[in-house]
Formats: sequence, structure tokens, C-alpha cells
Amino acid sequence: MRSRPVRPLLALAVTGLVLGVTACSGAAPDPRPTLARAASDAVTVVAQDSAAERSVMTSRTLFRSAPGAVVASAADADAVREAASAAVRAHVPALLVGSDPEVVDDELDRLDASWYQAVGDVSLDTDVAERDAPEAGRRAEAGRASRQTVLVADRSVDAAAVATARAAGAQLVEMPSGVSDPAASGEVVQALHAAKGRPTLLLGAAFADLGDPAWVVRAAQTGYRIGDGGQRPFDGHRYTALYGAPGAPVLGVLGEQDPAASVRRAEALAREYRGLSDVPVRPAFEVIATVAAGEAGDDGDFSRELPVSTLEPYVDAAHEAGMPTIIDLQPGRSDFLSQAKRYESLLRRPDVWLALDPEWRLGPDQVPLEQIGSVGAREVDAVSDWLAELVRREGLPPKALVLHQFRLSMIAERGSLASHPELDLLVHVDGQGAQPDKQATWKALHEGGPEGLHWGWKNFHDEDTPMLTPEQTMSQVQPTPSLVTYQ
Repeated sequence: MRSRPVRPLLALAVTGLVLGVTACSGAAPDPRPTLARAASDAVTVVAQDSAAERSVMTSRTLFRSAPGAVVASAADADAVREAASAAVRAHVPALLVGSDPEVVDDELDRLDASWYQAVGDVSLDTDVAERDAPEAGRRAEAGRASRQTVLVADRSVDAAAVATARAAGAQLVEMPSGVSDPAASGEVVQALHAAKGRPTLLLGAAFADLGDPAWVVRAAQTGYRIGDGGQRPFDGHRYTALYGAPGAPVLGVLGEQDPAASVRRAEALAREYRGLSDVPVRPAFEVIATVAAGEAGDDGDFSRELPVSTLEPYVDAAHEAGMPTIIDLQPGRSDFLSQAKRYESLLRRPDVWLALDPEWRLGPDQVPLEQIGSVGAREVDAVSDWLAELVRREGLPPKALVLHQFRLSMIAERGSLASHPELDLLVHVDGQGAQPDKQATWKALHEGGPEGLHWGWKNFHDEDTPMLTPEQTMSQVQPTPSLVTYQ
């Protein structure tokens, strides 16, 4: 049997005094558990491979000390359930014995436990006394720094760890079945927003590959949601967008009316699709922020950069209507990253996304309309790295990054593009003309697309022969696009 470390003589003397008193007056109640303290923005991930490991790590995260614990074998489901119930009643941790029982021995020592209840076949090497847990233990006193929110991936798999969380008085938030990304669930986003200012624990093996858990929680705590859903742009959402530049009808339908009228037109367009879609359809704007120009301009880049103040009325109107705005870049001889940084103040908003249009990314001797531009994966990655860092640093919800393309040559090495958990990547197929040609382009661009890529389709009022109706767009364009824009 293992022995605990020797305690100070003063503590032993006090213990002897207490025992001497209680021998005459009856058993003293267990001391009150104490909870671990954490910073209000702390995020802890408990995602070890086994439920036994997670049960111990949850105890370490939530409890600083406890008079006892309830212990069961991780292999005995009935014992786990019984242990979980007993731990909640006693307000102590529930610990599971897995492949290494010594881990539980060490946790009992760390908790300074004086007893443990064994449920089922449990064998420990400890000098902690074995006895039944009390039916109604003393609750720990919870302060702001110790009242944690526990986000649970699968309650049934982590019954012991969940019991420990309940015993600690933590607020439990459960992920929907089959969902491992908190940003994908509107209910989870709401719950984390309501719990803002508390430490957060993410419990479950499903969270092991979450990427940057602190950013995920911080973004959810903003409370931003797309409609009634989560924060992921293309997870359970479809969009129809007006495309164009403010005050320039020749560049697209967005520029044919003022911001308020554009909102009304976008909402009317979305309504035409809602009865045809298996997921909610939301209106959107795609605003050309930098317009490829026939003249070099003062900076010589053949791109006219619109002031932020010109775009703001459209961004503000879309925001008030609950619509996202996609900022589109046509850089000419400039580069995408330099132009994206011009609009950082807008991209700091949660509902402003970014689009890159390689058709207008020109070489040093090229001019618009004389050839089709192109961009390499390295330049796209530079933009996505910067945008992902902006999202992460500012605690923003995930953004969409849209890549316009109608030829394979327009994005060199597209299959090697970097992915970021902060961004949903979408290729927007911009082919125009006869429908058989557009369908051929659509199919060709799908070949070799990176995993997890989303797709967009553009309907041209004047250039398509004919332009598809909403019914035709939803039935003939397969897979069904996540974004349909109108130009």
C-alpha cells in the first residue's frame, strides 16, 4: 500500500485533537470542498483519449481539494453511472480507473481526500480510507473565478467527468449530437455568450482537433449569429447576393440603387429561393471595393480603390438588415494583401467578409481586359494568413474568404491552398454565356478541389443565354451552390 507524504506535525496534532473531541460527540462532517480558481478568460481543453483520463483531468481543473471521491472502473458502465450519481450527491469528484490506477491514487492525494467510495470492482494502492460517500455532502463555495462553464461534447461518454462538473456547481452546456465545432451551433453560441466572463472548460475527445480553442470560445462569447444558426458562414446557410459597385450600374445590380433599396432588392431575391432550399437562404451584398481600371491612375496599378467611406453606407445598411457584406478586390497590378489591408477597419466587423478576383490580378506589363489575370497559391495564402490572424486576434467569428474563378489557370496550385479554422473558403464560379458552357466550367473547376471547399455560382442578367431562374439554379447546378450572386 502506498503512503501519502508525511504531513506537518502541527496538522497531525490538530487532527488528533479533533478526533479526541469527535470520539465523544460523534463523527464530524466532512470539510467543504474547495474549487480551483481561473482567470475569467481562461479556456481549458480536456480532450485526452480515454474517459478515465478525462475524469481525472476534469477533477484537477475544477477542484482544488475535496474530502473524498467516488471511484469506478471505466470498463463497467453500470458502475460509472452509479458513481456519477453518488458523486453529484456528495459534491465530490467522480474518478474512473483506466489502464493506470496510479493516476487515481495521485489525484486522491492531490485532493487531500480522506476517503473514497469504490463502486464495482476497483483496486487502488492508497492509504486513503474506503467508505461510502455521504448522501448529501457539503457544497463548495463558488466565487466568480471558480464558477466555470463546461462545454460537453458527449455527455454519455463522459458521465463521470460531467458528474464532477455538476458536483463543482459548473454550468453545463451540451453540444448537439454529431457537432464538434462550437461555432456551428447557435444554441452553443448563445450559451457561451450568456456565460461570458467565466472560465470555460471544453470536455470531450472531439475537441482535440479544435485548432485554437481560446479563439473559438472568445468568438462565441460575442454572441454573433447568422440568423438563428451558428457562426460558420456556410454551415447550414445559403446566400443570394447582389454584386456591384456603389454608384456604378454598369458593374452590377448592386450599383443600380441606393443602400436601402439594395437591401429591399436583396431580400426579395432571397425570398425567391427560400422555398427551394433545404437550409435557410439569406440575402447578402458583394461590393466591389477596388475596381479594375483602364487607366493606370496616380499609383500606376490600374485599380481604383474606393474609400472606406463610400462602402460604409452599404455595409451599415446590410448590417442593420442582418445581412453579410463581401468586399471584392480587383487589384490590377497591385497585390491582394496590400489592398485587403486598406479595408481592415471594415473587416474587423463580424459580418464583413472578403473576396479575391484573380481575373483582375495583372502582371507588371498587363492591363485590364487585354488578358485574363491570375494569382498563385502563395499570394492567396498570404491573404488568408493575414485575415485568419485578424479574426483570431480580434476574437471575431469565422469569416468567408471567396475566390472568384472561371479558368483553372486563374489560381495556380489551388489544391495546395492553406486552410484556417477561422475561415470558410469558397470558390465562386464566374463563367458567363451559354448554359452548357457554364455547366462545363462548373464541373471542370470542381476537379481537384481541396477538401471542405464551398462553391458559388453567378447569374448574369445580360451575358447569360439564358439566365437561370431560381428554380433552375437550384435544380440544375449540382452540387447546390452555397452562394448565388447576381450581376
